Amino acid sequence: MLVTSTVGSSPSLIELATAWDVVRLVAVVAAFAVLAAVIRRAARLGDGRAELVAVARATLQLAAVGVVIAVVLGSWPATLAFVVVMVGVAAWTSSGRMAATRRWWALLPIAAGALPVTAALLITGLLPAQPIALVPTAGILIGNAMTATTLGGRRSLDALTERRGEFEAGLSIGLLPRDAALLVARDAARLALVPGLDQTRTVGLVTLPGAFVGALLGGATPLEAAALQLVVLAGILLSQSISVALVLELVVRGRVRPLPC
Repeated sequence: MLVTSTVGSSPSLIELATAWDVVRLVAVVAAFAVLAAVIRRAARLGDGRAELVAVARATLQLAAVGVVIAVVLGSWPATLAFVVVMVGVAAWTSSGRMAATRRWWALLPIAAGALPVTAALLITGLLPAQPIALVPTAGILIGNAMTATTLGGRRSLDALTERRGEFEAGLSIGLLPRDAALLVARDAARLALVPGLDQTRTVGLVTLPGAFVGALLGGATPLEAAALQLVVLAGILLSQSISVALVLELVVRGRVRPLPC
């Protein structure tokens, strides 16, 4: 069996018992990636290459993490260094998606959104002060802060480009450049918060998020799993709110600008 129960058997979620299980896993992952690429190409949503590259990268990255994580979780300095690396990679990825100049500015909204929330969970004791608890929780918050920063920044930059006339109209009536840019970009940036809000509103009804399922599989009671998921969702909302507010401010102040065409 590829997926095994945690009750009365091995504690692992996934057990690759035979070579056939490995082959089956690789075949399914490859088939999903190819189908996603074919559908995207057929619908003219792209050339389909992005899906194949993303899955290939995920495979290599997860394999590398599987090798490194045991060392990381055995040392607090290594754990903290790993979190710093996650923030750096998230910022580089986000700024690349925004197609923005001064790529290092993306560090600010991502770090300010994710790290203080993680620290608050540690300080209040809701998150155990253990590397094995810190790394996945910080990863969830950093990943969501990255998504919010990317969407908020990209939508704000696009709005300022597409609605340039409105921005200039604001300047013509005496508004400062920042205020005129806010009038144009604020509503666009707000859309970056919609996915997180929808996820929180529908949790338990539409989806069972990873923290909840992982806690159950790890032996927690349904109530304990629900409490953990609630904390994570509230933390995601806070981190994304901080990230979007900061990236919007960076855009309207001209710190983050689109790459020249």
